[in-house]
Amino acid sequence: MDQFLITGTGRISGEVTISGAKNAALPLLAAMILAETPTTLHNVPSLQDVTTLIKLISGMGIVISKEGNTVTCNTKTIDSFYAPYDLVKTMRASILVLGPLLARFGEAEVSLPGGCAIGSRPVDQHLQAFEAMGAEIIVENGYVKAKAPKGGKLIGCEYSFDMVTVGGTENVIMAAALAKGTTRLENCAREPEVVDLANMLVAMGAKIDGIGTANMTIEGVESLHGCEYSVVPDRIETGSYLAGALMTEGDVLTKHTRPELLLPVLKKFEAMGAVITTGEDWIRAQMKGRPLPVDIRTQPHPGFPTDMQAQLMAVCCLADGTSTIIENIFENRYMHVPELERMGANIKVDGHTAIVKGVEKFEAAPVMATDLRASMSLVMAAATAEGKSLIDRIYHIDRGYEDVENKLRGLGVKIERVSNKD
Repeated sequence: MDQFLITGTGRISGEVTISGAKNAALPLLAAMILAETPTTLHNVPSLQDVTTLIKLISGMGIVISKEGNTVTCNTKTIDSFYAPYDLVKTMRASILVLGPLLARFGEAEVSLPGGCAIGSRPVDQHLQAFEAMGAEIIVENGYVKAKAPKGGKLIGCEYSFDMVTVGGTENVIMAAALAKGTTRLENCAREPEVVDLANMLVAMGAKIDGIGTANMTIEGVESLHGCEYSVVPDRIETGSYLAGALMTEGDVLTKHTRPELLLPVLKKFEAMGAVITTGEDWIRAQMKGRPLPVDIRTQPHPGFPTDMQAQLMAVCCLADGTSTIIENIFENRYMHVPELERMGANIKVDGHTAIVKGVEKFEAAPVMATDLRASMSLVMAAATAEGKSLIDRIYHIDRGYEDVENKLRGLGVKIERVSNKD
């Protein structure tokens, strides 16, 4: 099992090019199933989750391949509507093939998903919406078996999500694009990745109103065609590298990104004392002195994103004062706290609330990554600590950060991937 050996450098500074967003690329790959003609998708990051989903789609008989950061897909040879457990268990996004298969082919059998352990993320909202569209849903032996109503077409409906769900919104708008009639959805997720999917569906011939709002209306069409599209830049990767500047009195320029996707995070960075400057496709963070403490409350977009909570906590650990963090999205998203404490952090957790008293510096220590975003908080903490830190279970970071070692080296981080023989 690979590990990162990081020698603290004291300052994170330089330029880094941002990759396409993992959380956008995965639903866009699933949406390719809807197209009757070939689709080309650019700016697709080279990540383990992307590889897994391409393998899953290929297993259905679909011709799909990735060269560099471009994926091409032709669905004409599809001969299976089945997504097996051995692939789906490794990541939750696999459930996103359910909507496209059901909408276009009238049937699907998809394993209930696995993925990281940050908390319960049930798929009941997906299934209830499909049932509202007339589908017959049976869950047995760990699989969702779905069939469209007689005639093979889902039927447009009115549905309000009980809670804001990114995956549920994505799955249902893909299904509604080919449904018979009009679907009206309320309490939709508004994350940039949902907007990216809706825009790609429109490029494929879908009719969607209310993109980027909580209420969307989808008028079903007979068929969708392929298109050429580019994945939105990764706002979480952007924020993760910028956070390094705040922790080390650094100066980080992120390129090929979009500032408007990250406004809640940039506002917190400025409140912590960073000088933030932006252009159309770049963001620069410059920092002098220790960060100021802030209060953070994670919320669905356009609130502060839960995927940046661990990285901001790492910054707060070095702040000149006490910060309060309230995690409202996932119940298990403080698993990085004991690891940060091993590096000298002062954090007290009570339910959904974490009280972080800033310390002057991190201390090098062996730590273990517990989930994707937590892994990046530990990497940044190790980069600021004096001495050598060994980070275990870095397969988490490989799921969401493309070419992470080279990008960190470009920012002055002394990082080495080593193999654990045990």
